[in-house]
Amino acid sequence: QVQLVESGGGLVQAGDSLRLSCAASGLTFIRYTMGWFRQAPGKEREFVAISWRDYTTYYADSVKGRFTISRDNAKNTVYLQMNSLKPEDTAVYYCAAGESLTLPTWAVNYDFWGQGTQVTVSS
Repeated sequence: QVQLVESGGGLVQAGDSLRLSCAASGLTFIRYTMGWFRQAPGKEREFVAISWRDYTTYYADSVKGRFTISRDNAKNTVYLQMNSLKPEDTAVYYCAAGESLTLPTWAVNYDFWGQGTQVTVSS
């Protein structure tokens, strides 16, 4: 059974940093592209960042330069380092795993999802 378990969310002030973690089990981690998405109340789930199997990364424009995605294949874990947080970053953050992705910024293409972790940024 595949499980993705996010952790590290919380309540912070604007300008602060957080690091999210997503521990994967039940899958061959190195075969999967790992993505982070987020969903704010009343909004659709949106792409945040992706780490390809070869460690190549790609970011949404809204987080570029502030967020960093990384993966540790030995620990089956993907991270999202979030710096200079803004109130508009407030959302539930989800990690996702996809083995064969043609459009990696589309949530529907991913095979597995975590339960999400809440990030709240106060002004």
